[in-house]
Amino acid sequence: MNNRREFLKRTGLAGAGLIGAGAFGCTGSTEGREPFPQTHKQIFNMSGYTAPKLDVVRIGIIGLGNRGSGTVTRLGCIEGVEIKALCDLNPNKVNRAIESIRDIGHRPDAYSGGEDEWKKVCERSDIDLIAIVTPWDSHTPMCVYAMENDKHAYVELPAATTVEECWQLVETSERTRKHCIQVSTTGHGYAGTNRLEPVVLNMVRKGFFGSIIHAEGSYIHQLLFDYLFSKTMYPGQWRLKENLNTDGNLYPQHGFVPIIQMLDINYGDRMDYMTSVSSNDFMMEEVVEKLSEDPFWEPYMGKKLRGDINTSIIRTVKGRTIVLQHDTSTPRPGERFQLISGTKGFFRAPDRFARSHHGFVSDEELNSLREQYMPEMIKRFIEFSNQANRVITTRGGYFRTDPQDWRVIDCLRNGLPMDMDVYEAAASSVVTQLSTWSVANRSNSVDIPDFTCGTWKTNPRGMDMDLERGGGTTRLL
Repeated sequence: MNNRREFLKRTGLAGAGLIGAGAFGCTGSTEGREPFPQTHKQIFNMSGYTAPKLDVVRIGIIGLGNRGSGTVTRLGCIEGVEIKALCDLNPNKVNRAIESIRDIGHRPDAYSGGEDEWKKVCERSDIDLIAIVTPWDSHTPMCVYAMENDKHAYVELPAATTVEECWQLVETSERTRKHCIQVSTTGHGYAGTNRLEPVVLNMVRKGFFGSIIHAEGSYIHQLLFDYLFSKTMYPGQWRLKENLNTDGNLYPQHGFVPIIQMLDINYGDRMDYMTSVSSNDFMMEEVVEKLSEDPFWEPYMGKKLRGDINTSIIRTVKGRTIVLQHDTSTPRPGERFQLISGTKGFFRAPDRFARSHHGFVSDEELNSLREQYMPEMIKRFIEFSNQANRVITTRGGYFRTDPQDWRVIDCLRNGLPMDMDVYEAAASSVVTQLSTWSVANRSNSVDIPDFTCGTWKTNPRGMDMDLERGGGTTRLL
């Protein structure tokens, strides 16, 4: 599945007119620094859209590897969920995943062995939501096929890897009126940890920071040795291959999604243009050279690999700035959402608040702020987590049900808008190709598409932190 065009031909999506540079875009393209033609006119506004209420959310899951196996237990432990089908090329992974949820009453059908088995899952009439946890290049084609077959799509990040794919997701979601939700857990915070993204978002909306001027986020996570250059972590080394001949921000979502919410991107403001610069590769080529005696790594010898650190700067229409960094090479400690700066206050991760330049607030005031601004949504999730018999206490990481999983199901069961929609998925994903273009063009600026086609000016906010629209009724098992 590494050749995307052949993949699309096999799945029948090529005939649907979804291949070709510049296939979609808002009408009225700009002149100057816009290298991506725009022609799309909004079909239907998915912002604030409420799909028909589902008492039971029937789910099919495609991809049962590192994250997919965790997705099975995370979703399977939510009230009102029925896991109907599990799919992976490896039948052993399917069987293990089936066993992992047997004790909580799920009896999914197994699909494995063939590269088109996932299509059969999408085509079933007794499934409402397709969870996609596969290599990056298959995310958009699978989302499109799922929505075309009357299913909502819940896709691991990145939802798309090119501008064209972003428009495919937007156009298909609008035309089919099916949700396309990107798994972006940093926006809701992590269950069982002290990350403060939801608290900071609530503080932003309640005016603690005044008017927001600037924000920074990143994906800092050294992956060289245990991940990218592992023979077993990623089948066919697909994630290492993503680093070949592509120099930009390959994975912006973890640090960027909270910022999208905090700056009201797509509902009140939008990204205008960006520029990007990458360092040289000081580390990956060295790793390849050290592995050169092993014939397994010979295909990577002499190949151009991305720069170790990429820095991108975005300016919004309202004049705010965003800095995003990508670094999966150096030993720098991990970071995601980093800081927010306003006219009245400042936050730096993990937990430092300031009201002036004289210094950060005391630990006592920090605890008071955390308690004061903890959103009702997260309070409700924590309450249900503490009451759960199984979900939070067994395993961590990708196996731990998090607030976003819970909210997706809760919104579908209560007939509520999604906290994050297809426009958020496109906005956070488009940074990859735009940063790559900017790096390749001596860091020239590039205009960022408006995936809302102008409706950002009046769109309702996502992320109903205080549950004012309802919901928060779905429990954990």
